[in-house]
Amino acid sequence: MNGMPTDNKLAFIFDMDGVLTDNMRFHADSWVELFKDYGLEGLDAERYLVETAGMKGLDVLRYFLDPKISEAEAERLTELKDFLYRVMSRDLIKPMPGLPGFLDAAAEREIRLGIGTGAGPRNIDYVLGLLNLTDTFQAIVNPFQVRNGKPHPDIFLRAAELLEVDPSACIVFEDALPGVEAARKAGIKCIAVTTTNSADAFSSFDNVVRIIADFRELAIDDLCRIFHKNQPATLL
Repeated sequence: MNGMPTDNKLAFIFDMDGVLTDNMRFHADSWVELFKDYGLEGLDAERYLVETAGMKGLDVLRYFLDPKISEAEAERLTELKDFLYRVMSRDLIKPMPGLPGFLDAAAEREIRLGIGTGAGPRNIDYVLGLLNLTDTFQAIVNPFQVRNGKPHPDIFLRAAELLEVDPSACIVFEDALPGVEAARKAGIKCIAVTTTNSADAFSSFDNVVRIIADFRELAIDDLCRIFHKNQPATLL
């Protein structure tokens, strides 16, 4: 493993929340409850999901609560929010329909699998443990490992680097608009998942090659054909 791209390899990079599991509503509700406790009224779950879903906690807090909040205070508040999220969701985290079979089919074809998420390490361990996916991914990148979180491309570029695959030979799976934008800036094609946004919300992104409700709508061979047979990205 030398960190250099490997020829003829394809990689799938998954956002975690809202992609591997349909849990973004739990995150949204916990942020809303936290902000209410700090006097921020008028924020509902839908606004959080559309405007900041996928961003790291520091960026969410600076966006909604205080643009000058310190990193230390943001970390404290994010952990409060994450504790509330875990309490709310512990018995409700389930794999996205079709996900286990999709991951198995990808592994059979030696497609490299990674995660590029705005979640912190504790939430990553929590979700992957509940989904029984702890040992599934060859690379996992969270926002604390890069300079900038989504919508900047850093997370996905780092994941591609760790997977030793060129970004042009990756597909990102995303539910959040900042994440799709991060993939676009990284030069990576994206499959959009409609757990957080409607299909129409992704219409302006030229890197979105397919819009799905869940993984039952995808065939591995169709995705491989884009790259291995030099076909254009015309899955829509």
